[in-house]
Amino acid sequence: MSREGLINAALLAGLVAIPLWAWAGDEPFTITLATRVAILALAGVGLNIALGLGGLVSLGHAAFFGIGGYAMGILASHAQAYDPIMESPILIEGTKLMPVIWIIAIVAAALAAVVIGALSLRTSGVYFIMITLAFGQMFYFFSISWPAYGGEDGLSIYLRNDFPGLNTLDPIQFFAICMVLLLLALWFNARLAQSPFGLALGAARQAPRRVETVGLSPFRLRLVAFVISGAITGLAGALFADLNRFVSPAMFSWQTSGEIIVLIILGGVGRLCGPVAGAALFITLEHFLGELSEFWHIYLGLLLLAVVLFARGGIIGLLAGRAATHD
Repeated sequence: MSREGLINAALLAGLVAIPLWAWAGDEPFTITLATRVAILALAGVGLNIALGLGGLVSLGHAAFFGIGGYAMGILASHAQAYDPIMESPILIEGTKLMPVIWIIAIVAAALAAVVIGALSLRTSGVYFIMITLAFGQMFYFFSISWPAYGGEDGLSIYLRNDFPGLNTLDPIQFFAICMVLLLLALWFNARLAQSPFGLALGAARQAPRRVETVGLSPFRLRLVAFVISGAITGLAGALFADLNRFVSPAMFSWQTSGEIIVLIILGGVGRLCGPVAGAALFITLEHFLGELSEFWHIYLGLLLLAVVLFARGGIIGLLAGRAATHD
């Protein structure tokens, strides 16, 4: 195993060990912090497929994060109120079953990514960034003006959704669910990067004209990557809403997109566990520095500046040196 592989293994082992230690010491809040790390890392893994593999700097991934959250909120709210979402021409009811919610969140986010990607990928550079940002803000203002599901006040869910055989209200069991999904996403990301599709996507990022000469379409490669990225981010949004038992328009905000990008940059763009390292650092700073000052983002900004200037590979790249990505 390479040096970066060892770092990734140690990082994931630490993310598992800390909540287990907190569980043994009866500290549920620490488990909740670890769960937030796992969920934000999952969202980062989604964006890192578009950003790290495809070179697509998206400021609109909050749209998919929010779609996943609202998919959970809408389904769970109708289930807890015993009120069907639609009665005619077909009966569509809500549900509190997590696997069903995840599937719907993934499909809804993927469909949105198809539409957004098909339009946005016709541009590049700063225009692509601005178009994705515009789509994210469109969803944000739509959710504010959607009174049926709370509007600006958001939507509360009284009880966390159900997973067969587990007590999801137990923090350590819910963390286990999120951690397993994160590990599956990391495994999928690693396999995708080493697959013919991943290699072609990397080639399209570096030399799109050469990719076209061998009969491949850079647009289609990027669109597929964008859709996969949006689907994984939508799953993370559903988990995040379930963690808080609350969904609000803030999930669609450009600040949410910015935070996901920041944690990827901190951990290392294109690095397999870069989102995990970045999410862990982000939540740690938010927790400890947030207690000292409400302006803790100043310190985050200084750290981000230092990473961009002196550690272009992020934390993982700094520790691993010039080791290959996606171990």
